[in-house]
Amino acid sequence: MRAMQASQGFSVQGGSRGSGAMDLEAIRALVAEDMEAVNALIHERLRSHVVLINQLGGYIVNSGGKRLRPLLVLLSARACGYNGDRHRLLAAIVEFIHTATLLHDDVVDASELRRGQETANALWGNEASVLVGDFLYSRAFQMMVEVESMRVMEILADATNTIAEGEVLQLLNCHDADTTQARYMEVIRCKTAKLFEAAARLGAVLGGMPPEVEEALAAYGMHLGTAFQIVDDRLDYSASSEQMGKNLGDDLAEGKPTLPLIYAMEHGSEEQRVLIRQAIETGGLSAIDAVVEAIESTGAIAYTDAAARREAQWAMDRLASVPDSRYKEALRALARFSVERTY
Repeated sequence: MRAMQASQGFSVQGGSRGSGAMDLEAIRALVAEDMEAVNALIHERLRSHVVLINQLGGYIVNSGGKRLRPLLVLLSARACGYNGDRHRLLAAIVEFIHTATLLHDDVVDASELRRGQETANALWGNEASVLVGDFLYSRAFQMMVEVESMRVMEILADATNTIAEGEVLQLLNCHDADTTQARYMEVIRCKTAKLFEAAARLGAVLGGMPPEVEEALAAYGMHLGTAFQIVDDRLDYSASSEQMGKNLGDDLAEGKPTLPLIYAMEHGSEEQRVLIRQAIETGGLSAIDAVVEAIESTGAIAYTDAAARREAQWAMDRLASVPDSRYKEALRALARFSVERTY
């Protein structure tokens, strides 16, 4: 499959690539001590007397994830002046929820590769993956109780329910070539962006910020998560397997009508529209080269990149009411990373 180049030179107010802005490692360094404590907490709370849970759970939490959602909890809490340690517990909870969704996703999608490794379901089977995912969800709710905050419970319970709705919506869209951009965006907002939104909102709640700042950070998280997922969907047609850590073309193989496909179908020739429609409806990769050619010739990658950049800019715009600090700048840098990344 021919690789396509991501658009370069993303530029936003407050910095751009090559201007000395923070990279991901610099962002992480700001909360390195917090993240170390979160990782220790994740391993501690993952333990169970059931050996299979320890094996499978340990495999997926140690499989090289970016930990962006817990990082967002830590950064938003510090940006809001929080000086306690409950943000560490909340960060671990958010990561458990995210990990549970990954286990369930891979079963539903019949995925065999994630982050460059075999998926848990490929190694242990679908039944074990679903059940350990359930364990992680329930462990997350056990940990929520320790925070002793109904507001925190409300945010995370609402997020978890919305994520489940997003999963079902995505299932309904699979193999449906009539999926619109609006339906695609609804899935992203529910399935991916909602947990980013909750992570950013939790920091504001811990910091005791006024409602307008809480809502601003929540909106930042929502736009950040949306940008992140749009880029993920673009990378499925433009990155290498080594960069992405998964099989390229997986979305097409699963019949998922993502933005590059939807746009190419909307703006391509009649022959291209028929080709992409059939590819979505039947799944598989038999027409992958022709589909990639259609995506290239219609400018679908550039359109998808522009959509992601708009979301990232909207995310940064929402930070205006957050007090200035190095943590706020890290939040801005995280938005830039979400669209500049190649993996």
